[in-house]
Amino acid sequence: MTVDTGRDGERERDDIVIARGVDEEPMPTNQRHLAGWQYWAFATAAVLYTAFHLYSLNVAPLETWTFRIVHVAGALVLGFGLTAAWPFVDGKGRAPIPPAFNLVIGVLAGLAVLAAAVPVFSALSFDLSRFSFGRGDLGIRFVKAPVQPTDGIWLWAMPLLTAGTALAIVAGWASRGKRSAVLWTDWVLMGAAVVVCAYLLLILDRHRFTNGTSFAPMADVYVSVAGMLLIVELTRRVAGLALIVIAAVFVAYAFVGPYMPGFLSHEGFSLTQTATYLYSDKGILGPTTAVSSTYIILFIIFAAFLQASKVGDYFVNFAFAAAGRQRGGPAKVAVFASGLMGMINGTSAGNVVATGSLTIPLMKKVGYRNQSAGAIEAAASTGGQIMPPIMGAGAFIMAEITGIPYTELVIAAIIPAILYFASIYFMVDFEAAKTGMRGLRPDELPKMTRLLRQAYLFLPIMILIGALFMGYSVIRAGTLATAAAAVISWLTPFRMGPREILKALKLGAEMSIQIIAVCAAAGLIVGVIALTGVGARFSSLLLGIATADVIPDQIGILLAMMFAMVIAIILGMGMPTTAAYAVAASVVAPGLSQILEPSLIAAGFEDPDRMSRLIAHFFVFYFAVISAITPPVALAAYAGAGIAGADPMRTSVTSFKVGLAAFIVPFMFFYSPAMLMEGTFLEIVHIAITATLGVMMLSAAVQGYLMGPIGGLGRLALLVGALFLIAGGWLTDLVGVALGVAVFMSARRGLTPSPKSKAAAE
Repeated sequence: MTVDTGRDGERERDDIVIARGVDEEPMPTNQRHLAGWQYWAFATAAVLYTAFHLYSLNVAPLETWTFRIVHVAGALVLGFGLTAAWPFVDGKGRAPIPPAFNLVIGVLAGLAVLAAAVPVFSALSFDLSRFSFGRGDLGIRFVKAPVQPTDGIWLWAMPLLTAGTALAIVAGWASRGKRSAVLWTDWVLMGAAVVVCAYLLLILDRHRFTNGTSFAPMADVYVSVAGMLLIVELTRRVAGLALIVIAAVFVAYAFVGPYMPGFLSHEGFSLTQTATYLYSDKGILGPTTAVSSTYIILFIIFAAFLQASKVGDYFVNFAFAAAGRQRGGPAKVAVFASGLMGMINGTSAGNVVATGSLTIPLMKKVGYRNQSAGAIEAAASTGGQIMPPIMGAGAFIMAEITGIPYTELVIAAIIPAILYFASIYFMVDFEAAKTGMRGLRPDELPKMTRLLRQAYLFLPIMILIGALFMGYSVIRAGTLATAAAAVISWLTPFRMGPREILKALKLGAEMSIQIIAVCAAAGLIVGVIALTGVGARFSSLLLGIATADVIPDQIGILLAMMFAMVIAIILGMGMPTTAAYAVAASVVAPGLSQILEPSLIAAGFEDPDRMSRLIAHFFVFYFAVISAITPPVALAAYAGAGIAGADPMRTSVTSFKVGLAAFIVPFMFFYSPAMLMEGTFLEIVHIAITATLGVMMLSAAVQGYLMGPIGGLGRLALLVGALFLIAGGWLTDLVGVALGVAVFMSARRGLTPSPKSKAAAE
C-alpha cells in the first residue's frame, strides 16, 4: 500500500517512518475545547492579543508599565477562559461540593467583583481622539472622569474585589464544568483581572512613587493582593504547584524575616509595603515580565508560524533520514530532532511530548529498554533548552539581567550545546554497540534526497540568525523571521493564507499563556529577593565560603560553585526552565559573579566584570535547565517515562546518567573561558576538540564500552582522563589523551573486560 507524501508527486509506503503531527501542540488535561460562540469569542480575543503585541513592539510602542499591565491582564483573561481549575475526566470537571453552597459562594464572588468594577470604570474614560497607526504611542490616554469616587468608596470597593477574587477561586476548585464551555466562576476571575488592570492604569502615576512604601493607599494594597491571587491561581493551572510553593515560601519570608536565624534575618515588611512592591516593576512587572512581554511572546509567535507551516514535522523527518540508519538509530534521531525542535519549543517536557511520541516507541523497537528510551529522549529534549539561537527563552532573560547583548550570549552557548549533544550521542552509540542494536532499514526511512529539496524550510531560522548578526534588534529580527515563515509556507503543501495566519496568531496567544503566568509568578520571587536583600546576603555567604582562611583559594571557589550548583538545581526542580533560571539568577548568580571576578582580573581579562557575569549566569542557567532531568523531581524524565511505560524514578536516574556531561561542563566555564568563545581562535579550537574527546571518554566510562567492554579499572582511567581533557590545559590534555589511548588499545585487544561487563554485553 502506498500513500502520497508530498506535493512533488513522490509516493512512499505507509510502513515508512514519517513524522506527522509533531507540530500539534499537546492539549493539557485541564485545557478547554470551547464550542459555539465561546470558541469564536476567545479565538478573536487571542488573535487580538497577539496582534496587539506585534503592533506595539514594531509600530507604536506603549509606555512600559502600561504595556506590561495589559500584557499580564490579557494572559489572565485568556488563561482563565481556556484552562480549568482541575483536569477533565470524560469531558467533565471534578465532582462538586453541594451545589447550593457552591452557588452561594459564586454569586457572592460575582457581586463583589461587579461592585468593585463600577467605581473603577466610572473613574476611567478613554480618549481615542489621538489614535494613530503612526509611530509613537498608541494615542490612547487614560484620563480621570469629571466626578471621582471618594476615598470612602475606594475603601469598600477594593476589599470587595479581593474577597470576590478569593471566593471565585475557591468556588472554581469545587465546581464541575464541561470542557466545551467556560465555567461561570472563571468569568468572575476574568472580570477581576480586567478590574485590576483598569485600576492600576487609573492610579499608575501615583503607584510608581508609592509602591513599597508604608503610605501607599489601602485600596492599592487590596488590588495588588487580588492581582497576585489571580496570577498564582493561573500559574497553578498551567504549570503545577512547584513554582507556587516556592513563591509562597518567599512571600512568607517577607513577613517572618525578624524571626529567621543568621544571614536570613531582616527587619520584616508590612502587607502594605510587600503587596504594592511586588506588583511593581521590581516584582511582577519587573525583568521577567519585561522579557515575556517582548522577546518571549514574539518568539512564541514565531514558533506558532513555524508549526503552522509544519516545520517541526520536517525537522524530525530530516533527523530520521540523517541518523536513522545508524546503530541504535531512533535514539540518535531523538538527539538530532530534539536539538532542532528545541529551537522552536519552549519547554523540556513539551519537547519530550512532541518528538518522543515518535522516537520512544522506535527506540524500544530496536532494543532499548523502556526506561532507557524515555531517559534518552528526556535528556535530548532538555538539551533543546540550551540550543542556540532561542535556548528556551532563557537567553532573553539572561540578556535582560546581565546587560550582555543577546547575540553575544548565543555565540557563547555554541560549544557547550555541542558538547551536551555530543555527550548524549556517544552515550546512545556506546549503548547500542554494547548491546548489538541495529538501525532502521533504508526502506523504513524518509528519502534524504526528497528532504534536501525542502531545505528552504530552514530559511526562517537562517533569516533570524542572519538578521541578528547584521545588527537588527531582537524584536525586528524575530518579526522578519515570522514573516519569512509565512512566505516560505507558500512553497509547501501547507500554504498560509489569511485563515492560516489568523490560526497561527491564535495559537501564539494560547502557547504564550503558560510562560507569561510563569514569568509573572517568578516576578513574585524576584521582588521578594529585591525587597528583603536576601540575594546580597546569599552573595556574602558564597564569598565567605570562597575566601575562608582555612581553605585554599581555588578549592574555596570550587566549593562555592558546588554550593551554587545545588541551590540552582533545588530551586529549579519541578519548575519550567524560564522561571527556574530567573529565580536562580536572582539568588545565586550575583554572589558567584562576585567570587569569580578577582580570579579573572588576575588572569588578565580586559573586562573581568562582564566575564564574571557571563560565566556566573551561564553556570546557573545550565543547572536550572538540567534540573528537568535531576532526581527526584525531573519533569522531562517523567514525561518520557509516561510515553515509554517505564518507572518514573528509574527513568529519571537513567536520564541523569545520560546527561552527566551537563553537570561537569559548567564548571569548565571558569577554568576554560574559551568554552564560551572568550579567547583567541587557537584557544577556542583547542578547547572544543579536547572537550569533545573528554565527553566521549566520559560517555565510554559511564557505559563501560569503548571498542569493546571495559572493566572497572579501564572505566576509572577513562573517567580521570575525561576530566583532564575537559579541564583545558595543555599538560592535562596530554595526560587525558594518554589515558584514553591506553584504555582504547587495551579494549581493542580485549584485555580489560570484566566478567560482569562481558555478561552485560551478551
